[in-house]
Amino acid sequence: MDELVDILDREGKATGKTCMKSEAHAKGYWHACINVWLYTKQGEVVIQKRAATKKEFPNTWDVSVAGHIGAGEDVLIAAQREVGEEVGFHITSSDLTFIGNYATDFRHHKDYIDREYHYMYLAELTVPIEKLQIQVEEVAGIQLIFISELIKKLESKTDSFRFVPYGLDYFKQVFASINKKMQ
Repeated sequence: MDELVDILDREGKATGKTCMKSEAHAKGYWHACINVWLYTKQGEVVIQKRAATKKEFPNTWDVSVAGHIGAGEDVLIAAQREVGEEVGFHITSSDLTFIGNYATDFRHHKDYIDREYHYMYLAELTVPIEKLQIQVEEVAGIQLIFISELIKKLESKTDSFRFVPYGLDYFKQVFASINKKMQ
């Protein structure tokens, strides 16, 4: 779905301009997204498999919930909205723990440049995963996986387990933050 987004600079600061998400991708404008990692006290995280119809990274494993922040939309509201839409888990802003920002720059092809400034959050999964309801237009499936197992899969880099290539620093930041929350 196309939507109006704020155009940012590389550091994530608003430029005062907006455009449609499709234009941001076509022209390579920086824009904001949220990443919410749902975790359990047992050391597991929810990962989602992106739908086959997604333009970027179809059928690839990804963060629990990811989505664009609409133009002028509050980051916490966007995080709550996306978690509700993608996995049917309703949270409040007090359920979210901000863990940092991360910029990605993917050139999928010459007419699709995805430059995103991610606001990263954690939220504890307080219901059984079977209670979550995925948005089939966005998500092909979800699963709980122990962080230690996910790290092994990320390090193995096999074709049987493809994950959106955020970069090692991204995962280190996420997993260290989850470990702090569980202490």
